[in-house]
Amino acid sequence: MNESATDARRRRGRGPVIAVSLALVVCLIVTAGVVVLVGRISTALNDWEAPSASTVHPSDGSIATPPHDELTGPPEHARVTAQAEEAAEELAEAGADERTGPEAGPLRPDEVWLDEVADGTGIPRRALEGYASAQLVLEEDSPSCGLSWPTLAGIGYVESRHGTYAGGEIGPDGTTTVDIIGIPLDGTNNTRAIPDTDGGELDGDTEWDRAVGPMQFIPTTWARWGESLEGGTPDPHNIDDASLTAARYLCGDGRDLATTQDWEEALLTYNRSGSYRDDVLAYAHAYADAS
Repeated sequence: MNESATDARRRRGRGPVIAVSLALVVCLIVTAGVVVLVGRISTALNDWEAPSASTVHPSDGSIATPPHDELTGPPEHARVTAQAEEAAEELAEAGADERTGPEAGPLRPDEVWLDEVADGTGIPRRALEGYASAQLVLEEDSPSCGLSWPTLAGIGYVESRHGTYAGGEIGPDGTTTVDIIGIPLDGTNNTRAIPDTDGGELDGDTEWDRAVGPMQFIPTTWARWGESLEGGTPDPHNIDDASLTAARYLCGDGRDLATTQDWEEALLTYNRSGSYRDDVLAYAHAYADAS
């Protein structure tokens, strides 16, 4: 009887110990599970990357170019499809005297043409519109020049990656979202020394001139040749104005850009560098072929 009572007391003494032990085991299991879960969550967070628009970069017009030694002259004249002149058509259908209607604006390339050629070449669409618009203007008033948009596009790529060089792009109105200003033309870095000529009005530098805009004009050249596509004060940071000005400049002195001699002379006038001429030629051919 005493033995049984003692055993009973021992069993009752072990009860709380067992309960505590079981609780500890449960706690350890739960803790281990939490650690594993936290570890998995931490790993997942480390592997996760937030979606970012920066992973998709807009095209800067990069394109594979043919070797320079395979090129014997400028590309063939490229065609641009112009927008239909809807206002003139409406006036004609109404039988009205077109002279009494509103003055027509500059010709622009057709929207479908722009979409197809921009997609095929990688040239930003708004930049392409500027190059093509300049061609349409010259086809009307200087057809003997023979300039076509791939030459302007080649210059635009080499000079500023079609207006994207400074980290911006060409906005819907044709103006670069970030001003593209070249290095000071102080005689270093293989440049010709050109002291300031415009009081820093275009380039912000009152000591030395700098090339400005997507087609990189120095202030003196812009002062002589600058022309606005839409009228008004020409802006070197606007691709429409810069492209038309470049076209006028290249066609100067009665050049025929369909000929190798005049084309090369025009490019060397734009930039007196044989490697520059070769690069523009290669990109002009690549864009013409891709279109």
